[in-house]
Amino acid sequence: MAFRPSRRGGHQDGRGGSVTKQLDRKVENLVRDYYTTLDRSKSSPPANTTDAILYAQSRDMELKRMKRNQLEKSVTKAMELIDVEICAKGQEEGAEEFDSEFEAFNDAVEKDSNSANKRIVEMWAKNAAGQPSNGTTSAPESQTQPVEVESTSAQKEAQTPGRRKRERNSKADPPVKKQKIDRTPPTGISLRDIGGIEQILNDIHDLIDMPLNCATCYDHLGIQIPRGILLHGPPGCGKTMLANAIAAHHGVPFISVSAPSIVSGMSGESEKKLREIFEEAVKLAPSIIFIDEIDAVMPKRDSAQREMEKRIVAQMLTCMDDLSLSKTGGNPVFVIGATNRPDSLDPALRRAGRFDREICLGVPDEAGREKILKVLSNKLKLSGDFDFAKLAKLTPGFVGADLSSLTTAAGTVAIKRIYEDLKTQHQSKILESNESVSLLTGAMDIDDEPTIPSENSKPTIEDIVAPFPPLSSEELEKLSITIDDFLAALPKVQPSSKREGFATVPDVTWQQIGALEAIRKQMQLAIVKPIAYPEIFEAVGITAPAGILLYGPPGCGKTLLAKAVANESNANFISVKGPELLNKWVGESERAVRQVFMRARASQPCVIFFDELDALAGKREDSTTEATSRVVNTLLTELDGLSDRKGVYVIAATNRPDMIDPAMLRPGRLDKSLFVALPTAEERLDILKKITMRMPLHETIDLWKIADDNRCQNFSGADLSSLVREAANSAVESFFPDTNTENPRPQHRQASLITVCAGDFEKAFGMVRPSVSEAERFRYAQINKKLLGV
Repeated sequence: MAFRPSRRGGHQDGRGGSVTKQLDRKVENLVRDYYTTLDRSKSSPPANTTDAILYAQSRDMELKRMKRNQLEKSVTKAMELIDVEICAKGQEEGAEEFDSEFEAFNDAVEKDSNSANKRIVEMWAKNAAGQPSNGTTSAPESQTQPVEVESTSAQKEAQTPGRRKRERNSKADPPVKKQKIDRTPPTGISLRDIGGIEQILNDIHDLIDMPLNCATCYDHLGIQIPRGILLHGPPGCGKTMLANAIAAHHGVPFISVSAPSIVSGMSGESEKKLREIFEEAVKLAPSIIFIDEIDAVMPKRDSAQREMEKRIVAQMLTCMDDLSLSKTGGNPVFVIGATNRPDSLDPALRRAGRFDREICLGVPDEAGREKILKVLSNKLKLSGDFDFAKLAKLTPGFVGADLSSLTTAAGTVAIKRIYEDLKTQHQSKILESNESVSLLTGAMDIDDEPTIPSENSKPTIEDIVAPFPPLSSEELEKLSITIDDFLAALPKVQPSSKREGFATVPDVTWQQIGALEAIRKQMQLAIVKPIAYPEIFEAVGITAPAGILLYGPPGCGKTLLAKAVANESNANFISVKGPELLNKWVGESERAVRQVFMRARASQPCVIFFDELDALAGKREDSTTEATSRVVNTLLTELDGLSDRKGVYVIAATNRPDMIDPAMLRPGRLDKSLFVALPTAEERLDILKKITMRMPLHETIDLWKIADDNRCQNFSGADLSSLVREAANSAVESFFPDTNTENPRPQHRQASLITVCAGDFEKAFGMVRPSVSEAERFRYAQINKKLLGV
């Protein structure tokens, strides 16, 4: 069978020319000759393109002058065609018959290179008539008819092998029946299984319950029913569970769709899948369509990188517009979308008539966590009176998935505890039995005594991987989870907010901070009290939280103040280092600022702490680039713009308040400025007491004398901490008298003898210098007067 090039003049080569029909036929004949030589010589290697090219060039000198790539294309086509013919013949005939027929075919090709197609037709025609190709007598007439049917199909397959192969496979394999997908409502879940969503249930009642129960009323009044709800919030807050609970509560068909499953490699298939989903929902109406991770296939069309994404968004808009009661037979169809990136969705989807309402499932507060824990504990076996309020207070920043993981970890701790108790009881029984035996048989040798592992001994690998024996029914009755199990499992569970890159409640308390009592009261009134008693502040008309600017010399405790306030208020804490939000790409810095406030609104009550604010919000008139001005404008908009900042408290710290843009300090933004000055002698004494709380001081040391020393005049809190650290290092150095020789590691009883003496503090004074000079102290005092308007 000769290769047939395209009607447009054949395949184009790299230079823009074409491979003619004559060349294809010539190369095909030479390749067939090459195959013939391989067939006659059984010891020859298998056919390959390189050998075929060399063989063709040796038989025809014109081919040597051709480009290598052009000749290689023609040889490859010819080899593929011949391989298909060989495969087609081998499937219908035995190996011996194929060899004899192929040899006869090759002989005919050597005589006449243009008789290849005629020879194939003649060969199969003989088989169709029942005549062997080697000249023997024909088969009986009774056997001719079935042979004719088979050979006719074989002849067609030889002419079009790819087509006949597909037809044969389609006949051999039975058609695969399309499995019917279960669209029944979810079971085993209800709205009672989700805690802390009481306010959200009111919106769900208005958006879904009423249209399902009173669809005729909406139609009678001519009111358009809601068509879509967008659930957004941090990962693990219960968006998917809420959608399943809504469908289970109403008992309507539930079509759950994973957004990436809509995407197909064929053009138009993705839009077809989406249309089929909505058509199925209309047939099953009233029904609910749930699209999880909808942002994966419905991005903004302005920034879409492929045309397919734009077509999917357009198809989604059309399908949602067709969900009116008149087109669904009077039965409503709702679309619920879930995402943790609502800003990445196309704006056309978020307008009224499509996703009518956006419901935020944020990080639960303390009351919400307590309700979630109570719901999760319904399936747990807890012991005695369980303090849910205490556990909720210790789990700030935890979402529903984190609390569920916490219950699993607590159950694991409880199981290990019961096995440890059983192991201890077993060891005590062995010890008692050995003592009783020793009293009867006499004293035992020391070598024969069983070794009981002590509590401080480290477990071996065999102890760790040893299988747990089954518990009896009595032992299972004793197994329960206590509050201590939860407290032991708490450090093992990392909340989702920490995994996303920002911290939750800090571990700094007021017991670790000395002095600063006046500033503490101001910050408690501005942040701690509004979070703990919001109703009192709302009663007097205070709804917007105040922003606080902490400024002063470096090392005076501005960052510690912000952390202690967040810890006392049990609010989530987002720490932002000023320069880390800056990005060289246009628009990325502003997007990072918006993302910080978006996370804070999803995690309210939340405290945002901007450290080194002067690096992020410098004066716009002094800025040399437009990027700095855009960042400042974004900050001003987020602090006092159209976005609601309720529950989001902002604390900023800087030691260069004169470099901050004045618009940041006006009322409504950072309207409360607190000057953190260098400590006085009394405040230095308080700081020294807090720092040396766990330090073994000699009884002759007088901290007041150190705090009132003139050398501590301009010492900040960080300088005092450095002074105490150097004194402790001096005490440790004196414990090793000879540092040139290797001394053995001191034992525990020897290390307890180390004390910090007055001489160690004298050495420390020689190494530590104040970080603020007298001139800088005067400059900060002048800045404070200027900001206060004095």
